[in-house]
Amino acid sequence: MSMSRLEAFLDSHRVAYDTLTHPRAFTAEATAFSARIDRHEMAKTVMVRLDGRLAMAVLPADERLSLARLREVSGASEVGLASEAEFRDRFPECEVGAMPPFGNLYGMEVYAADSLADEDGQIAFNAGTHRELLLMEWSDFERLVHPYVASLSRH
Repeated sequence: MSMSRLEAFLDSHRVAYDTLTHPRAFTAEATAFSARIDRHEMAKTVMVRLDGRLAMAVLPADERLSLARLREVSGASEVGLASEAEFRDRFPECEVGAMPPFGNLYGMEVYAADSLADEDGQIAFNAGTHRELLLMEWSDFERLVHPYVASLSRH
């Protein structure tokens, strides 16, 4: 999703957001550091397979996905990480690994960690490149994406 497409979607829903440019970074934690964003507000999108279909798991940069918890929450029999080859073509306008957590725009479910779900908080995420972030209110993200919010992290 190019920035202009994502911005057009957000603008059409009258959502306030900030665009941040930062030095190129490839992990969510490095991106948070580079952009001077709290690691817990920086969301990473993890592509997963749920019974063969692609879905997104969205977690804070400082947490790790529990496939067992995702299996419980989703009700899927088979849960696994998706390979780049499986999802690269679904996001042709994005750099691999920098897709925003708007699975609803791509016909896929989104599962978000409850640790991100702070009604008064914000969420930051890659906006299609490894140099640009969007920062917006969690409540707006939840309203637009309708993620399944649950405990997804392993401790």
